[in-house]
Amino acid sequence: MTLKTFSLILSGSAILASCGPAPTPQQQAARQHEIACLGGTLGGALIGGAIGNQFGGGSGKTILTAAGAAAGGFEGQRFAC
Repeated sequence: MTLKTFSLILSGSAILASCGPAPTPQQQAARQHEIACLGGTLGGALIGGAIGNQFGGGSGKTILTAAGAAAGGFEGQRFAC
């Protein structure tokens, strides 16, 4: 398959996907809530992992990084949701 054909198929499917029904305000609010929850969880995990990485050494550093990421993800989700 050539690049032109692939591009044509990809753009055609994108155009057809945009022809769907518009989301209702309730669907939009639910989607925004899902995005906020995901953002809070990922942000908390990144920050917790970075903080946990500052402590320990060797395998202890790995354990503290993982524990910090888990705790940060949990708290981020709790805060955002």
